[in-house]
Amino acid sequence: MSDAEMSGELGGTREPQTPSSCPALCRASTSFLAKNEDVDGRDKPGHDGGGKRRAVRVVAAITLVIVCLSGIFIAWVISLGPLPLAKAREISTSIVDRNGKLLRAYAMADGRWRLPVSSKADVDPTYLKVLLGFEDQRFYDHHGVDPLALGRATFQLVTRGQIVSGGSTITMQLARLMEPRRERSLYAKLRQIVRAVELERQLSKDEILDLYLALAPYGGNLEGIRAASIAYFGKEPKRLTLAEAALLVALPQSPETRRLDRYADAARTARDRVLDRMVEEQRITSDDAAQAKAVPVPRMRKSIPILAPHASDQAAAIMKDAPVIRLTLDSRLQKVLEPLAHDRAIALGPNVSVAIMVVDNDSGEVLAHVGSADYFDYSRAGQIDMTRAVRSPGSTLKPFIYGLAFEDGFVHPESLIDDRPIRFGSYAPENFDQTFQGTVPVRKALQLSLNVPAITLLDRVGASRLASRLRQAGANLVLPKDEAPGLAMGLGGVGVTLQDLALLYAGLPRLGTTRRLREVMRDEGDERDPRRLMDQVAAWQVGSVLLGTPPPENAAAGRIAFKTGTSYGYRDAWSVGFDGHVTIGVWVGRPDGAPVPGLIGRVAAAPILFDAFARTGKLPAGLPKPPKGALLASNAKLPLPLRRFRPFGELLRAGGDQALHIQFPQNGSRIELDRAGGEVSAMPVKVAGGVLPMTMLVNGTAVGQIDGRRQRLIDPPGPGFARLTVIDAAGATDTVVVRIQ
Repeated sequence: MSDAEMSGELGGTREPQTPSSCPALCRASTSFLAKNEDVDGRDKPGHDGGGKRRAVRVVAAITLVIVCLSGIFIAWVISLGPLPLAKAREISTSIVDRNGKLLRAYAMADGRWRLPVSSKADVDPTYLKVLLGFEDQRFYDHHGVDPLALGRATFQLVTRGQIVSGGSTITMQLARLMEPRRERSLYAKLRQIVRAVELERQLSKDEILDLYLALAPYGGNLEGIRAASIAYFGKEPKRLTLAEAALLVALPQSPETRRLDRYADAARTARDRVLDRMVEEQRITSDDAAQAKAVPVPRMRKSIPILAPHASDQAAAIMKDAPVIRLTLDSRLQKVLEPLAHDRAIALGPNVSVAIMVVDNDSGEVLAHVGSADYFDYSRAGQIDMTRAVRSPGSTLKPFIYGLAFEDGFVHPESLIDDRPIRFGSYAPENFDQTFQGTVPVRKALQLSLNVPAITLLDRVGASRLASRLRQAGANLVLPKDEAPGLAMGLGGVGVTLQDLALLYAGLPRLGTTRRLREVMRDEGDERDPRRLMDQVAAWQVGSVLLGTPPPENAAAGRIAFKTGTSYGYRDAWSVGFDGHVTIGVWVGRPDGAPVPGLIGRVAAAPILFDAFARTGKLPAGLPKPPKGALLASNAKLPLPLRRFRPFGELLRAGGDQALHIQFPQNGSRIELDRAGGEVSAMPVKVAGGVLPMTMLVNGTAVGQIDGRRQRLIDPPGPGFARLTVIDAAGATDTVVVRIQ
């Protein structure tokens, strides 16, 4: 019989075609069966028990089919490749404050909003209760697929004629979200089941739930419960009502046909069905459901928060690959200061902007960063961060001139100083109101921001020394090209930023040390070592003087130490102040540098400063107590040379008097002390010239008089640098700095 005839006798069957992916075992087993059959389908001769043999062949055939299908299935599963977990974990870059609250988020490259979320920390338990009760009651018991749920869904479909509850688990829904497909087919469902099992093997239940909460669609470009809750309710999903929770459970089932901004009625109907199911499942009461149904659904999307946009932009540029960036800012404080800057800028006129910085004194961490009056106001150049703009500081550097003068010991807050016309070569400084106060205490001269006393002291301190000290403390002073520091820098003839001013002023309540400002929290340790600004006593004296500065109208006096400044031509108005906890800096002006007639620091910036302190929500904290060695005395009880300050011009004397000069030790020398018997011997100081009596100061503290032989033995202050100052009866001084070993 021919092969064709055999095929006809066997019913026209042909040898099955083995797929290329079928294992070789299938082909070998098929050949084995063919060899054990006669052409007419009977058993080969020599074998008995035909019925038993046929049963064995049926079982073998079924086994072979199963093996073949299993091989094909396994090969298909392998062909799917690994789970796309990396892509599923991509999120919008989020900027959060020091407490983890969202300041700003950036949409992903394709325009979607997808925010990181934790089911344990970021989501209301009510929502999780409704979600699991509606979508996957046995979520924590199954391994990706729930046969009971599939059976229940099928039974409800048959008995009720419509889908009452889906059979997909949350894990299966996550698999569909990770690999979205438009068609609804058996193949797609099988793929979801396979991926669900893989997810359960690789991730914990909490990780699966977190991924689902981040990927669930809510219409448009919203993905995840956090983005949806913020966009629809204007709040984080940590605190949700029952109505809100049910709505957020209903939307992902059909996100585009239930978009609140387009199909609010359909969304409400879906929400009510969720509530009805919860009543059927006895998870909520009918009264609670009725109250939730009475709540209207939102019909408009809200904007994703944009707090501290300038700080956020800077942080995102620095931390390019970080999905979540934590700043030191306090969102509560930021939220109340941004409207303050906006409202005051509008009141001050067109094109005017306002910038505010709040710094924690102890840590140097920035608590609030308002870079402009309105980030989206083009007329005010809102996207320019004016806290980082280099501007003329006006009189705001004067406290540091006085601080160095206090440090050098030739002046005291209660010393008298002349405010009268004076000329330094071709430079003749004048006061802001073009009047002179005569002889005034140094304290009053700083509080009234008199220009002539400040320049007179700067002439004695040295402009280069002031610039060097401020740079040493961390401030970046910008001078015109090829120009050296001069006396004009005391009145604003130098460029500085609001951030640097805040850094310098925060060094005063820290008693003379500064710390580099920090705005981005990082995991590595804090390497911002303190930097020297001035001596403790001098810093405390400056703070004490500024605490007495007359406040603006309707503000309490004696609570905030502050200083104002106005740059040349009314281009910049400043006010910087501090209490025992924080330092706040305010700048007002036009970003393009154009003058604003009448823009004065005391009128425009100081009221904003005091309002900013009021909005911190705390009463001003007291300043540090006087450090050891601070000289607390009235003018009458000061040493004679400190009672009145005389500029260099008045120290020139006729006759044979020699200029005051410390002969020993010399400036910059190293002194090795004799420690015989375990005790440190006294150190001699020898002086030439000058007018007796003379006062000796060590590190700004008076230690007694120079004797008639123009020398004195002093107790060395200890290892390290020491500043020795001598003041004669005419007010002349000489200072040396030595290193004691």
